[in-house]
Amino acid sequence: MNKLFIEDLDLKNKKVLVRVDFNVPLDEKGNITSDKRIRESLPTIQYIIKNGGRPILMSHLGRPDGKKIPSMSLKPVAQRLKDLLHADVHMAEDCIGDKVEKLIHSTKSKDIILLENLRFHTEEEDNTQTFSQQLARLGDVYINDAFGTAHRAHASTAGITQFIKPCASGYLMKKELDYLGNAINQPKRPLAAILGGAKISGKIDVIENLLSKVDILIIGGGMVFTFFRAMGLATGNSIVEKDKIPLAKSILEKTKKLKVDFVLSVDCVVAKEFKNDAEQKVVKREAIPDGWEGLDIGPESIKLFKEKLKNAKTVIWNGPLGVFEMDNFSKGTSAIAQLLSEITKQGAISIIGGGDSASAIKKAGLEKAVTHVSTGGGASLEFLEGKKLPGVIALTDK
Repeated sequence: MNKLFIEDLDLKNKKVLVRVDFNVPLDEKGNITSDKRIRESLPTIQYIIKNGGRPILMSHLGRPDGKKIPSMSLKPVAQRLKDLLHADVHMAEDCIGDKVEKLIHSTKSKDIILLENLRFHTEEEDNTQTFSQQLARLGDVYINDAFGTAHRAHASTAGITQFIKPCASGYLMKKELDYLGNAINQPKRPLAAILGGAKISGKIDVIENLLSKVDILIIGGGMVFTFFRAMGLATGNSIVEKDKIPLAKSILEKTKKLKVDFVLSVDCVVAKEFKNDAEQKVVKREAIPDGWEGLDIGPESIKLFKEKLKNAKTVIWNGPLGVFEMDNFSKGTSAIAQLLSEITKQGAISIIGGGDSASAIKKAGLEKAVTHVSTGGGASLEFLEGKKLPGVIALTDK
């Protein structure tokens, strides 16, 4: 990544405007249920303070669609930051305007300011010029440390960079891009990718991009049934994107020409209905009965995937291999999580795409047993598709 990094800047006595990703999950009472994203931002915040800068943090939370919704306020985040950093955190009542500017001028050098939810203004997602300018006025330099929103061309990620210079990446942004970038562009080989999730349509570009890069590509989850149909197999009531069957056929053809080991699950756990306690059984992929639907990979697939991955040196995993939210259909996903923790112990690099894969590794209690769990589901997916991320492109070149 040939962009400025926070360590390239002189921050002394500067107001450092930082785009962070504090889009954390909250329960009904407004309590934070996972502070991973907040903790991941701490190295950047601490570096700014240590080097004489004053951090002004900005983030979105949820989808308020331009309305001031109290349950989507960043106040709980301010409190958690205070507890984690043992420092004064001043919560602004908005993210732009005179009152915010007054608050910034009245605080001391080591104080931290957290602006209120950016998405309380529709102009944030619309990436309007005036809103970008109003945000830019609050700082002297800009740091983007919000990998989770780097794929969005919003005012706080892209628009703002036209009105404030220099613009650099923070520690989390650099870490995410280094792990994903090295895995794709200069991996330790063999490089394997495991793709799951419900629909092939959400992963077409990832499959197309990875086919020429990986040594092994494993497909499980709901999207495998569209491939089964492309192979002429019956799929019962399993999820199938009929309009994508021709595409699945062309991918199968392509894999024969390339040197990639393309692996589909060979058996599955099928159920009578889509619920946890439904009647279930294991069947081979060519024997899915009418009226039943596949909800997990079966034991033979787990065995096959383990065999394929045992010598892998780099593994990227994006998307669960079954309906892991239901305990009775989470065995395949848990087994892969366990396997990745084992090969990581043996020296392999394991990278978990954000979103459902991150939730799955957390559910298995193995977050710390793999090399890297991404904080950005959509961003990591677009990166794996080979797309350029607007929030990264907008940063100042070295």
